[in-house]
Amino acid sequence: MTVFGPIGFAAPWLLVALIALPILWLILRAIPPAPIRQRFPGVALLLGLQDDETVSDRTPWWLLLIRMLAVAAMIIGLAGPVLNPEDDGTAGEGPLLVAVDGSWAGAARWPRLVQALDAELRRAGANGRQVALLDLADPEPPVFRAANAVTATLPGLAPSPWHPADASDIAALFPEGGFETVWFSDALDYPARADLLSALQAQGPVRVVQSATAIAALTPATYADGLVEVTAVRADNGPERTVGILAQGRDPAGNATILARANAVFDTGATTATASLSLPAELRARVTRFEIANARSAGAVTLVDDSLRRREIALIAGREGREGLELLSPLHYLERALAPNADLLRGALTDVLPANPDVIVLADVATLSDGETQAILEWVDQGGLLLRFAGPRVAASDISRSEQDPLMPVRLRAGGRSVGGAMSWGSPKTLAPFRENSPFFGLSVPDDVAITAQVMAQPDPTLAESVIAELSDGTPLVTRKREGQGQIVLFHVTANAEWSSLPLSGLFVEMLERLAVSATTSSPEAGDLEGTIWTPEVVMDGFGTLRDAGAMPGVPGPALVSDPTGPNLLPGVYVSGDRALARNVLTADATLEPATWPADVPVSGLTTAPERPLGGMLLAAAIGLLLLDVLASLALSGRLTGRVRATTAALIGAAILVGFTSPGAQAQNEPADEVAAAAEVVLAHVVTGNRDVDEVAQAGLRGLSDTLFFRTSVEPATPFAVDLETDELAFFPILYWPITPDQPRPSQEAYTKLNDYLRSGGLILFDTRDGDVSGFGGSTPNGRKLQDLAAPLDIPALEPVPRDHVLTRTFYLLQDFPGRHQNGEVWVEAAPPGAEQVEGMPFRNLNDGVTPVVIGGNDWASAWAVTSSGQAMLPVGRGFGGERQRELAYRFGVNLVMHVLTGNYKSDQVHVPALLDRLGQ
Repeated sequence: MTVFGPIGFAAPWLLVALIALPILWLILRAIPPAPIRQRFPGVALLLGLQDDETVSDRTPWWLLLIRMLAVAAMIIGLAGPVLNPEDDGTAGEGPLLVAVDGSWAGAARWPRLVQALDAELRRAGANGRQVALLDLADPEPPVFRAANAVTATLPGLAPSPWHPADASDIAALFPEGGFETVWFSDALDYPARADLLSALQAQGPVRVVQSATAIAALTPATYADGLVEVTAVRADNGPERTVGILAQGRDPAGNATILARANAVFDTGATTATASLSLPAELRARVTRFEIANARSAGAVTLVDDSLRRREIALIAGREGREGLELLSPLHYLERALAPNADLLRGALTDVLPANPDVIVLADVATLSDGETQAILEWVDQGGLLLRFAGPRVAASDISRSEQDPLMPVRLRAGGRSVGGAMSWGSPKTLAPFRENSPFFGLSVPDDVAITAQVMAQPDPTLAESVIAELSDGTPLVTRKREGQGQIVLFHVTANAEWSSLPLSGLFVEMLERLAVSATTSSPEAGDLEGTIWTPEVVMDGFGTLRDAGAMPGVPGPALVSDPTGPNLLPGVYVSGDRALARNVLTADATLEPATWPADVPVSGLTTAPERPLGGMLLAAAIGLLLLDVLASLALSGRLTGRVRATTAALIGAAILVGFTSPGAQAQNEPADEVAAAAEVVLAHVVTGNRDVDEVAQAGLRGLSDTLFFRTSVEPATPFAVDLETDELAFFPILYWPITPDQPRPSQEAYTKLNDYLRSGGLILFDTRDGDVSGFGGSTPNGRKLQDLAAPLDIPALEPVPRDHVLTRTFYLLQDFPGRHQNGEVWVEAAPPGAEQVEGMPFRNLNDGVTPVVIGGNDWASAWAVTSSGQAMLPVGRGFGGERQRELAYRFGVNLVMHVLTGNYKSDQVHVPALLDRLGQ
């Protein structure tokens, strides 16, 4: 292809014919030849006569111009002109490696990236080049193969929540022999990029494609001076910019919701901005993550752990310290250890229990009333931690002697034990190293911690299970037992320095932290987590979406805080015992740097104008001009009368039709009109007013229609976009209604049509498209909008799809109904109260009607959506699992359409024995 500015020509040699236009102009001017003028006196007798038919003595210049333009349009059209041709100047020859950063930084523009990859692969395929795709964030050995085979893998490509791997590891995967590289960059710099560029340049030429989109991310939130501070960072130091920050969490009912909002303002030239939120303790405890509004990437999300939450701890002592002897107070050292990171409650036990504290500390409290004991037991059973310390009162009492006290983890021996004192022959005891099954495992034991007195545990067969810390002679120092969802812990020494030097050491604070009594507001060091294993609870993908970690293996504590994120350490929330630790994409001191490239590396933008062929339009224009020439010639010759005028009108109509018809317009899949909808099966979607959502809905129904055509006897026509205000609904068996927060509410007339549609057997599939963040209900903006839109509709009682519902077997046998998301519930019309299962049959005898509504949030259209070439438009999941999820989404769509068209005939099949018995009677 030869390119001249923004236009290219597939057959440029045809343009040589334009040289003949001046010659053609002269020929047309000379034929017919102009008549010779001669004076004839008899002509005077003809003056005043009028001839109805006149013939021009020379072709008018404007008619010649029309003919020249028609010929020129035909020549240029046959030359194959293309507007915004794809530049193949760098196409080259030989194998092509397509490298993709594939990190979280590219998640926000991932659809555009996939489109650019598809265009690059099509260009390589047209040149007959072998292509390999290399995801730098999750590298595998590249295999060069046909471009169309690589294109088929694009739907499974997804961003990773970490930066690309080490350059040496990636370079080791390169095959032998040189190759050219096109590198799709996420526009962020990272340590391995420069070395990786050098390794690729050693294999052949490298060109870079990247977007100039501004990237912003969040560092972990911190709590200080009563404020939650969230810091946003950006890569470019451009003009002033404001980003909205949302505090996401759970409402009292447990539904996901936005708890607070704030703005972070980047000053001109600044790369960091901080937003401060003043949240009460109760609200702060329900925050699960902060995120940048309208930014879909893992870097724009920061997860929350115990560091943001200040625990409420109630301190109760058996005796108060005397004036002037503060160091002898049972609570002095506890207050010093806990006050920086916890809210301390003081008062009587009956006063602090209604506040529902996280921890209750009883320092040398021996006797409790029956009512207090029962109240504490109920509180512990609901997840509270009761932390008890021994002392003279406990040692002198008979608590937990003859039988174990419900608020003690073990039975105690009468009296106490004194070692190393003036009246003792022994020496003070030291602590033994902590066992592996102890929450204190990994903490170093200082040599100067000594125990001089303690209360002794009564030996029994179960004592060893309760001991989590012991002295060097094996005597229990700390014991614990589980009670319901909570636990009871006993330190067999005092909370002050009267019986030991433990409260004077840093080990005391570390032990309290391991028990989740104190949650530090700063990130732990690797040494602080030595010996601990942290199990992932939820993990995050490159788009910032959280999912359950399932059976993922645990991570050693030091690795959790020091190792970089990667395939073996996903960003997420990790738990160890009662403690939770969030590992985010960015650390507290992280910065973002834009990627810069050497002068010898060509860099182009990610978004380019689409290629548009002009040949059809020019040929259509040439035909129109030739028709216009015919009409002009008839008019000049005086023959444009009578029937000719009617013929002329038809020609004008044909010219207009041809003029407005082009291959580009024909290539677009316009919705079928209502006449076609009445004659064929047509799937329809409701127009929301959001262009992107409507395009995905149209493409999704197109993909589902293709699936129905190839797999079933249903042959749907082109999908229809329904305007509820103007279009008739009776032609469509099913309406797909995607929900957006800002779509307008239909008028009363439209609701009347919708209710008539539902009552006459139609089905509406409501899709809130938020199954990745919420279940069914009003916990999201889309869910609340659905409630508002559906309020005037005549919708029956609903229930989650039961396992024996006919939707599970109308065509395919299904148990789940995933779309692009797979965790949301699907709701249908509830079965009648009297529906019972026939004896010996696997299904209930349900009614023969079709559910009028199906409600869910799994974003089915995105999973069904295909491009005009039949390729998947949007990614679903990752790898084979994602394609399996897409296949199940198609199967759900097939089942849904078959259910609408056939009713519950599949329910009748299981009643065959009963039907035969009836016929026999």
